Amino acid sequence: MNKKSLLAGLAFFFSLHAASAQKYSIVIKGGTVIDPKNNINTVMDVALKGDTVMLVAKNIDPKEGMQVVNAKGLYVTPGLIDMHSHNFYGTNMDQTYSNGPNALQPDGFTFRTGVTTVVDAGCSGWKSFPAFKKQTIDASRTRVLAFLNIVGEGMRGGTYEQNIEDMNAAETARVAKENPEDVVGIKLAHYNGYNWTPTDRAVEAGKLANVPVMIDFGGSKPVLSIEELFMKHLRPGDIFTHCFGQLSSREPILDVATGKVKPFVYEARKKGILFDVGYGGISFAFSQAIPAVKSGFYPNTISTDIHTGSMNNAMKDMLNVMSKFLAMGMDLPAVIKASTWAPAQAIHREQLGNLSVGSRADVTVLRMLDGKFQLNDTGTFGFFDYTGTKIHGKHKLEAELTIRAGKVVYDLNGITNPLVLSSN
Repeated sequence: MNKKSLLAGLAFFFSLHAASAQKYSIVIKGGTVIDPKNNINTVMDVALKGDTVMLVAKNIDPKEGMQVVNAKGLYVTPGLIDMHSHNFYGTNMDQTYSNGPNALQPDGFTFRTGVTTVVDAGCSGWKSFPAFKKQTIDASRTRVLAFLNIVGEGMRGGTYEQNIEDMNAAETARVAKENPEDVVGIKLAHYNGYNWTPTDRAVEAGKLANVPVMIDFGGSKPVLSIEELFMKHLRPGDIFTHCFGQLSSREPILDVATGKVKPFVYEARKKGILFDVGYGGISFAFSQAIPAVKSGFYPNTISTDIHTGSMNNAMKDMLNVMSKFLAMGMDLPAVIKASTWAPAQAIHREQLGNLSVGSRADVTVLRMLDGKFQLNDTGTFGFFDYTGTKIHGKHKLEAELTIRAGKVVYDLNGITNPLVLSSN
C-alpha cells in the first residue's frame, strides 16, 4: 500500500470513529434549562437525536453531538406553544380568517419568536377543515393543530358566525374524531346574540368528541353572565380565552370598581376552568391584567391571538406578550410554564411542552435582554396595550435559536456549530 492510500485509509477510519462517537444529532451546551414539567431550573445540557430528547444532564460531551449549540448565558426551554393563533390564510378576500386575508401563514412568524407549535383557534369549521388541513396543517413546518369552529363555515365573519343553524354539534364532533392528530378542541367565537345555544352546541360537540372547548364571547348586549358560563355551561378543562379583556360587550373577570378578581372566578378555577390570555387586537387590557397578576391570579396559558391586525398593534408576538407578564410580576419559570407545559396539558398533547427523555425535540433558546441597554431615560423596555396604557419592564425576551423536530430552523446569531440550518 502506498503512502497516499495509507493516509486515505486512516482518514476514513478516523471519520468512521468520529461518526460512531457522535451519538446525538444536537447537543445544547451550558444554558439554563427551564422545564416546568420536570421542575428543572438550572444550568444543564440537552442532547437530541432525530425528533427525540435523549438526555438532559449536567455535562454532556460536545464531541457526542453532530451539531453543538453554545447556550451559555441563555435559557433553554421546551418549544413554545401558542394555543390561540389564526392560520387559515388564503386569497378569498371576503372570508376574513377562514381561507382569507386576516390569517397568517405560520412559518412566517413562528420560529423567529421561538414558537414551534400553534393551535389555530377556530378559523375552520367542519365544512372547511379539509382545505385548512391541506394548505396549512400539512404544508407547514410549524406544528399546526386546530380548535374546530362550531360554525361549519368557520370564521368567515359577518352573518356566517351568527348562523345558529350552521352550528352542528354532531358534524363538528365527527370531523374532530376523524382527525385526532390535528384537532384538539372545539371553538366558539364572535357570536353576538343574547343566547346560550351556541355555547351549548360547542360544549355538546366537545362532549361527543371528548375534547375541550375554547370560548370567546362576542359582543352580546346585554352581556352574558360569565358566572353562568363557568358554573352552568362549561366543564372542567374547558378554556375561557381573552381572560383579561375589558370591553363593554363582554363581562370582565375583574371588578373594575374594586380592582379585585370576582370571587366566582376563583371558584371557576377550582372547578377546572382554564384561563387563556388570547391577547389579540382589543382583547387584553392592563386595567384587568395588572391587578389580577398582582393579586396572584395568573393565566393558565399565555397566547397571542395573532392575526394581521394584532401583530402590528400592541400585541406584536408571543415573546412580547410573555415579556409583558414578566413586567407585571410573573417570574420567568411561571411565564415559561404558561407558554409550554400548561398549554400542552390543556390541549392533551403531553408529549409536547417539556424536555423529558422521549419527548418531542422541539426546543427554544431564549436571551433575556436587559433594559439598561435601551436608548431611553428609564433604562427599561416599554410595553403598551390597545388603550395606550404603558408600563415599563427591566427585561425582554428574544429568541436566539429554535429547534423544531430535532432540526435547527432559526439561529439569530450563529450559535450552532457547524452552522447548518434545516430549510425543509
